[in-house]
Amino acid sequence: MNDKENSYYSKEELVREILKKDRDLKESNINEEMIHELINGKVSKNINEADDENSTLGQRVADKIAEFGGSWTFIISFCVVLVVWILGNAFILSNKAFDPYPFVFLNLVLSCLAALQAPIIMMSQNRQSEKDRLTAANDYLINLKSEIIVEDLHYKLDLLMEQQAENTKTIETLLKKIDELENKR
Repeated sequence: MNDKENSYYSKEELVREILKKDRDLKESNINEEMIHELINGKVSKNINEADDENSTLGQRVADKIAEFGGSWTFIISFCVVLVVWILGNAFILSNKAFDPYPFVFLNLVLSCLAALQAPIIMMSQNRQSEKDRLTAANDYLINLKSEIIVEDLHYKLDLLMEQQAENTKTIETLLKKIDELENKR
């Protein structure tokens, strides 16, 4: 056996060696089960599916409200409501307006809308940020598994090249012996 064969890593040892070199994992929570998955299993996950299954009704509602609140449908419909409110109270219902010109009630409605909408959007952003963290962690595991596979393939190629060189030397030696035997005849 040569040095490379002596330094051959099992896949588990290879994973552990790569993890030791990774400075970001010094305080990581990659455990034995994760190492097993890196070696044998599928580490990629669809974060959106997993998150949707675990989300509460309030979280799903917050996501939908934030999605609608950040859409062109909301912006255009909100502008239409504002224009109708202002034109209706300033001109159409000028004598019987329920919210005359300084539009104090409109100001109250807009303030309440902003007060409710801001925390809902923040909740949705926090959930999106958590999804992003999970996606980054998942991407890291996929990259790590790819690195393990590439390292393993690289090692196997090195072994094959060494075996090829040894086989070539053996063939050359056999050919020389055949030549010597033919020359002795």
